[in-house]
Amino acid sequence: MTPLTAALQAQKGQPHMFGDAAAYERFMGRWSRLVAPRFVAFTDVPDRGRMLDVGSGTGSLAHEIAARKTHARVLGIDPSQEYVAYAVSKNAFPERVGFEVGDARQLHFPDASCDAALALLVFNFIPDPKKALLELRRIVKPGGRISAAVWDYGAGMRMLDEKHMPLCRSGELPALWRQGGLEYVSEQSIDISMSFGSFADYWDPFLLRQGPAGAYVARLDRDRLQALRNEVKRRLSLPAENTRFVLPARVWAVRGTVPNRRQP
Repeated sequence: MTPLTAALQAQKGQPHMFGDAAAYERFMGRWSRLVAPRFVAFTDVPDRGRMLDVGSGTGSLAHEIAARKTHARVLGIDPSQEYVAYAVSKNAFPERVGFEVGDARQLHFPDASCDAALALLVFNFIPDPKKALLELRRIVKPGGRISAAVWDYGAGMRMLDEKHMPLCRSGELPALWRQGGLEYVSEQSIDISMSFGSFADYWDPFLLRQGPAGAYVARLDRDRLQALRNEVKRRLSLPAENTRFVLPARVWAVRGTVPNRRQP
């Protein structure tokens, strides 16, 4: 097992790894904000109607939808009270965007009450993604679209370099979408690049204890932490600590349409 494989496995039994929203913003929020505009464009959701942002985190996707779809109403749900509070505090569209604590596997919304549902960089963290997808199919109107995007940990996400995450390879999300009874399923890769001013700009957010990688790093003693830092720097091939560099990343995005006919 590599150190970064263990980082993802460390998510089990770590209740606080999604508990500091400001720290998460520094760690992964900047990546989400890069992906969100291109993901919204891919989903092609309508300009009007009610949109559900599943696993809304610190609000990057919900705010992007509201900015691009000026007549849409967006509700973000997330299991973390801390993240919901942070998203509310940064909400520039309070008349059209709201956030609440919620579980994608057990939604309180009536059948066919939303025009679309979207999930950014979260579906592979849901313990039962098929159950969540069926719930989304239930609450999205027939003809409405359900979309999700996940990091390509297998090849295209060098931030974590994790090859064993579920739903992280091309074709896996579309297969789930078809199993969930959606129609007109399509997939697209989204490629981005993140610039870092120095190695510290990249490394220090790992020490903020957020996400699986942060939870793993928090458990290391000083010597093991230093060894991991040295290994990460070696793999980045940086000649010096203050070297500026760019990391590429890839996201797999999927969209599908809720059928007009009822399915079991």
